[in-house]
Amino acid sequence: MAILTILIAVPAVAGIALLTVPQLRGYAREFALGVAVLEFFLAVGMLMAFDRGAAGEIQFSETYAWIPQIGASWALGVNGIGLSLILLSVVLTPLTMLAGWNEDVAESRRAQYYGLILISLAFMVGIFAARDVFLFYVMFEAMLIPLYFLIGSFGGEQRRYAAVKFLIYSLLGGLIMLVAVIALFIAGPGGEQGFLTANLTGLTFDEPWIENLLFLGFFIAFAIKAPMVPVHTWLPTVAESARAGTTALLVAVLDKVGTFGMLTLCLMLFPGASQWAAPVIIVFAVISVIYGALAAIGQDNMFRLVAFTSVSHFGIMVLGIFAFTRTSVEGATFYMLSHGLSTGALFLLVGFLVKRHGTASVGAFGGLQRVVPVFAGTFLIVGLSALALPGMAPFASEIMVLIGAYEATRWGVIIAALGVILAALYILLMYKKVFTGPTPEAMEPTTELSLTERVVIWPLIAAMLVLGFVPALAVDYFKDPSAAIVVSIEEAGQ
Repeated sequence: MAILTILIAVPAVAGIALLTVPQLRGYAREFALGVAVLEFFLAVGMLMAFDRGAAGEIQFSETYAWIPQIGASWALGVNGIGLSLILLSVVLTPLTMLAGWNEDVAESRRAQYYGLILISLAFMVGIFAARDVFLFYVMFEAMLIPLYFLIGSFGGEQRRYAAVKFLIYSLLGGLIMLVAVIALFIAGPGGEQGFLTANLTGLTFDEPWIENLLFLGFFIAFAIKAPMVPVHTWLPTVAESARAGTTALLVAVLDKVGTFGMLTLCLMLFPGASQWAAPVIIVFAVISVIYGALAAIGQDNMFRLVAFTSVSHFGIMVLGIFAFTRTSVEGATFYMLSHGLSTGALFLLVGFLVKRHGTASVGAFGGLQRVVPVFAGTFLIVGLSALALPGMAPFASEIMVLIGAYEATRWGVIIAALGVILAALYILLMYKKVFTGPTPEAMEPTTELSLTERVVIWPLIAAMLVLGFVPALAVDYFKDPSAAIVVSIEEAGQ
């Protein structure tokens, strides 16, 4: 059964139906949530059927001729890494839908918002399952369309500016990658299946500079998406202007396309060039860790603050990826998953606060701990998870990256560790200003977390705790694919 094609088709068809069938508008939220829940159970079924002992191999594989004249195939399949990111997508999508349940009164806007979310979900699954470089590129670029309208149509006053900025950055990276995709086909075996990653893995190039240029073409696009300093500036702008649910989905899942692409395309297809570029990339990764943390400390807008923490966290992921040790790569992969849970929850909680008072300014809040203790306690737990408190999933993944990368780049790890210390500052300072101290009169009417909001956040906290105490539940899915990546790098260096 072509389960991956079904996982792409179900939300895509449902999303298009919501945008085009007026009769569905009255039930847009219920219809979209039902589809997202169906998608979740389909993915859980795939998880149950996945052979955990062969997590390094591509499973649920399906390959069909698509455009044989240019070597493109509809080729899908997942190993442990792709499967985990698909699961992250199908978990967070219905939760973000619930988080924005009452944000639109007009039925037409509801249908548009939920339709675009479902189409985005289809592209997320497609990207994490693509085994054909051309198919990956098409999904990568097509995903910009629903995201552009999600950012530009729903959110604050600067949403259109944020959408255009996001589009310019993403299109620039995508066009550079398109040149590399075409060049890769020319330099590769060609033929009707010339874009299959299996056919391109282990490819040797006539000259090292060819591989280096191809690598850069892909890496720049992924660095923008990740996002890394200095091509990160679109993220704080989008976070400040888009809806909390959109930003949560964007940072928690869609930005992982960048680090996923680095792992599965840059390192696997261009191992020699990855080694060539690693020293410089590690420098930028460490800069991202420190700069993101320092910038977060200086923010008054909570959305921008959390966005900059993600710049810092993505720096740690990239550090782990390009340190090329098994532990660091496993840790970076695990961090992609745990960061999605913690930062997604943090963005949603900030969104709940802003919904109550209409401002994201830290200075406008204060003393909420006394008024809404459950909200405050939930926020503190999620915040502590984001700063990698022991016992939570981000801690286990972060420590794996730092210990694993130490043998490859000691100075890089030592400096990056300062970013971990700074994380305590930006999270606890935000909590202190928002939830402790005297309670301003304007904060007195603040309402406690609703049942729906608890249903959204508490499962994410439970997942962070379970994976924090039993990381093997996730890491076992990453060991073999991470080992295969590291072996390809080691063989290229011989």
